[in-house]
Amino acid sequence: MSETEIKVPNIGDFKDVEVIELLVTEGQLIKKNDALITIESDKSSVEIPSNLEGKIKNLKIKIGDKVSEGDLILTLESTSEVKKEEIKEKPKIEKEFKKIEVIKPEIQEKTLSKKNISDIASASPKARKFARELGVNINQVSGSQKDGRVVEDDIKKFVSFNSKNDVVAKESKPDKIKNEFEHSDFGEIEIKDIPRVKKLSSKYLTNSWTTIPHVTNHDEADITEMESFRSSLKDMYTGEKIKITPLAFIIKALVASLKKFPSFNSSIDEIETGKMTLKKYYHIGIAVDTPNGLMVPKIRNANNKKISLISKELKEVSELCRDLKIDKKELFGGSMTITSLGGIGGSFFTPIINYPEVAILGVGRSEKKQIFMNGKFQTRTMLPISLSYDHRIIDGAEAARFNNDLKESLGKNFAYKLAV
Repeated sequence: MSETEIKVPNIGDFKDVEVIELLVTEGQLIKKNDALITIESDKSSVEIPSNLEGKIKNLKIKIGDKVSEGDLILTLESTSEVKKEEIKEKPKIEKEFKKIEVIKPEIQEKTLSKKNISDIASASPKARKFARELGVNINQVSGSQKDGRVVEDDIKKFVSFNSKNDVVAKESKPDKIKNEFEHSDFGEIEIKDIPRVKKLSSKYLTNSWTTIPHVTNHDEADITEMESFRSSLKDMYTGEKIKITPLAFIIKALVASLKKFPSFNSSIDEIETGKMTLKKYYHIGIAVDTPNGLMVPKIRNANNKKISLISKELKEVSELCRDLKIDKKELFGGSMTITSLGGIGGSFFTPIINYPEVAILGVGRSEKKQIFMNGKFQTRTMLPISLSYDHRIIDGAEAARFNNDLKESLGKNFAYKLAV
């Protein structure tokens, strides 16, 4: 057996291109056209194939090295005689460089441990680039194509299976911070179980906060006329006062704004492919405070219901949640969520979006303020609202317009009488 050198072939006008991946290890048997390394310029990446078959004796290159045409990649113990034409052959890959667009990630130098050939995944530069962007170790992904070759769909399935919709699946986890002392070292303590509902909701909250770029728009809505109208409602037969929670009015106003701004009534399916689901229904989630934790049942088809019916359903679903009798399905399939602290106190806050929705409305406690209107100060009832939205779908200008429309619906221009 003879020993042969394999060098970087003709890569056009590119020089000093960075090596970002080693796709083989010393002692590995390779065939002709097997990928050896991946190199990446400022605008593209490509795999360098072998023009021979044999057993790798020495790797002469490492991740982070800069290479040009003619630089030595490895030495190979050839298992067969090689024609001169084959040795002289230099695969032309300049076109591949220009064809594959990438965004260069931060490459951390790492040592590739010795593995069998089956441990190193076969994949295109495009698939490898996609895996790097998601932080996925491509060698852990099972390929669905011929000879186990990995494609983008395989990576998506890997991420979905391992992290349950978390877009980043890290190969290594950050070290957990451990307390140097026990809590009991400083005094008396009590150990209690975390309520089951809070345990279940924690993973959804963590997923939402870590995967959705949250932005919150704070504003105030003038609900003076709404509150005046609400307090004047009476039964037409008995004359008794009809009690309707302000939240029912807010739900109806929110539906009116969702009709004008359909992107708020959507969910992202695949951000990479630019797909989103626009919902034609209006199921409003309501955050219910229970002894067991926060639950978010839905008021279904709120667009077809009068305010009095919505108010009744709010009481019913709240009781079901507190008694832990709510159907699990009623906690899913929402358009947008409202979380209200009005009955407790506080003004503005930053509510976390209820994944897979793309927006959530936080409502604080209303208060009377002196507002300058029509050339003079007037006492008005103002409602603090905090709109958190997914910045991948909704931009700041659209969020501001949405809030303005919501304020108008909650104000004197909203036809409350038709909605009761």
